[in-house]
Amino acid sequence: MKVLKFGGTSVGSADRMRDVANLIQNGDRKIVVLSAMSGTTNKLVQIAETLYQNKNEDANVLIDALHDNYKQVVESLYTTPEKKKQANELIAHHFDNIRAYTQDLFTIHEERAILAQGELLSTALFQFFLEEQGIASVLLPALNFMKIDENEEPDASYIARNIALELEKYPETNLFITQGYICRNAFGEIDNLKRGGSDYSASLIGAAVAATEIQIWTDIDGMHNNDPRIVKNTHPIAELSFDEAAELAYFGAKILHPSSVLPAKQKNIPVRLLNTMQPEAKGTIIKSQTIGGGIKAVAAKEGITAIKIKSGRMLLAYGFLRSVFEVFERYKTPIDMITTSEVAVSLTIDNDKFLNEIVAELKEFGQVEVDKEQTIICVVGDFIAEKSGASLKVFEALQDVPMRMISYGGSTNNISLLINTTDKVTALTKLNEGIF
Repeated sequence: MKVLKFGGTSVGSADRMRDVANLIQNGDRKIVVLSAMSGTTNKLVQIAETLYQNKNEDANVLIDALHDNYKQVVESLYTTPEKKKQANELIAHHFDNIRAYTQDLFTIHEERAILAQGELLSTALFQFFLEEQGIASVLLPALNFMKIDENEEPDASYIARNIALELEKYPETNLFITQGYICRNAFGEIDNLKRGGSDYSASLIGAAVAATEIQIWTDIDGMHNNDPRIVKNTHPIAELSFDEAAELAYFGAKILHPSSVLPAKQKNIPVRLLNTMQPEAKGTIIKSQTIGGGIKAVAAKEGITAIKIKSGRMLLAYGFLRSVFEVFERYKTPIDMITTSEVAVSLTIDNDKFLNEIVAELKEFGQVEVDKEQTIICVVGDFIAEKSGASLKVFEALQDVPMRMISYGGSTNNISLLINTTDKVTALTKLNEGIF
């Protein structure tokens, strides 16, 4: 069995849904994971924010506008009056549920329920279309098997056990449709895997059913060697290892959600990145072993905050770093990069929600400096295979770009450089010229 995930742009219109229906009809047994139609989740977030502000009339205007968009999709997607009627009744039911939240107290529980509507709508509409076309398929509700635990981590054993029970109901069926992103939490409430979570859903489902391959279909032909939105003449990478792909996804490559690599890696399931708009393109294959070494790609992660703690107490003091890390642990704030000297430690975070509280505690250890609007440039490849020369190429290419921090040696797949965000475009362009 294969697992195929299609993102929001891949199901973003009636025409795109028709294209997806054509792509999945090859007879192989598969589970198709769908995101919400492009733009829907952003609009649902906007509705939720408006409800939090008690601007219920404004929320109703936004709800009506989104409902009208879906009515247009229904009119374009279906050809028979029966299916149009069925689909319009379905979307009316969903939007009535959303409107009901304008009548009562709005909390985070209602917000999660609202955010789930996009995937529930896209999968139901797609299933109706398959039925109209006479394509045998079954809609599997993700809320019946996707679950996170009390730590908001996927409950892998629960997912595997319950999706097996769902599939056992349809032994003769080869095509299943389900929702990405949404799940239940430890209390049985509707929850989600956070933004970009449909990739994660596909990987978790693939691991749960021991899929032969996980395919992530988007609007770009694989993972590129540099950011094609900024740099000219980039090209898709034919092969990446799981570790290389994880580094690129975490440090800015938007095509793949960072969390989605681990479940596939643990079960050694190849992940293939493909383009819905160019299905003939080879894309990128991610697997345990790849051909070739050296530098393969560059990515950039913005929104980084650098924190430097300088203290004479560091000198020969064991336990100092542990005390520093415990501050970040208390505020559940991950650290991206770290460099140390005898009297100072510098590190970076990408979530500054608790920055003031963190800085206040760090000041107990010494002088604290904070630099915002930083960017991590991540250079990824197999640097063991190329024993010399890789770092030289990077630093020669960036000799005119000021660097705040350098992290090299913590991974055989990554050189990380911290620069001012104002230098990001220059850095990516110079790396493209100097390396590729």
